[in-house]
Amino acid sequence: MRERPKIKDIAERAGVSVATVSRALSDSALVTAETRQRILDLARELNYRPNVSARSLRTRRSMSVLLVVRDVGNPFYLDILKGVEATAREAGYSVLMGNTESDPARETEYFNMLRDGHADGMILMTGKLPPAGGWSHLPVVVALEMIEGAGLPHVQVDNIGAAREAVEHLISIGHRRIAHISGPLPELMSLHRREGYREAMRNAGLDVPESYEVRGNYLLESGQECCRKLFTLPEPPTALFVANDEMAYGAAYELRRMGHDVPGDVSVVGFDDLYLSKAFYPPLTTVSQPRAEIGHVAMELLLKILSGAEIDCDEPIILPTVLHIRGSTAPPRQ
Repeated sequence: MRERPKIKDIAERAGVSVATVSRALSDSALVTAETRQRILDLARELNYRPNVSARSLRTRRSMSVLLVVRDVGNPFYLDILKGVEATAREAGYSVLMGNTESDPARETEYFNMLRDGHADGMILMTGKLPPAGGWSHLPVVVALEMIEGAGLPHVQVDNIGAAREAVEHLISIGHRRIAHISGPLPELMSLHRREGYREAMRNAGLDVPESYEVRGNYLLESGQECCRKLFTLPEPPTALFVANDEMAYGAAYELRRMGHDVPGDVSVVGFDDLYLSKAFYPPLTTVSQPRAEIGHVAMELLLKILSGAEIDCDEPIILPTVLHIRGSTAPPRQ
């Protein structure tokens, strides 16, 4: 049986030291990008696989990272997981997915796992930190859901700009009575998407009645409930900007249940571009986020932290969004 390739085999082929190969495989900033790529290519060619047990004993690392989300059942997170896992696997790490269901006790449990060494780092997507504190020294990257004043690196999208563009689309096709179903407030991502809605309305010289802003919780049922509230108003909206696709599905379902046509009577815009949004009837106009790229960039950032590199926590990494215009929006009836 052919002997399993070792780090020294890669070092001999690359003409570098064993220490250099080890640093390159752990994504250390001490190795140049050119040398790292040459070593990674050789490792793939030789079918090198790290001995995780031996390395864990030597480095006192678990060689695993946590991806912590609100609701593991939400398909939104799947592409992010793919991006995280592909990047982690290349560096020899496995990915554990944590499901908090917005429970503070469960959120604290995952941070305790990190403190106790059951994972080496965390990508946090809940928008929350444990209330007890003591997390500032831990290797954590915040993805998508922002945490103001956390002093942690962030990977996110421009929620204000993306929301503004979505509402500007509704205004451009003639809508003036546009309501907003927000995410949970006062969480920062929900606030930013609401601010983008308000900016677009303000820039167009349109008033926003207080009753046109209703608060949801990102779940389908809250989209239904918020929609019912809006359509008991004396002057209901002709269009809805909804803070995520799942609530947008609920709102569109409730509109049809109440006898309203989408988009004939009411246009609906979502945010996330879940894979079901193309298959939904009518196909949902929505803001697309680069989910796999978010996972890839967040994991790359976490690997840099784990290698000891200095990270700028003051400036978040902002990734682009795209507004996909589909069948759920149309000009209002005259």
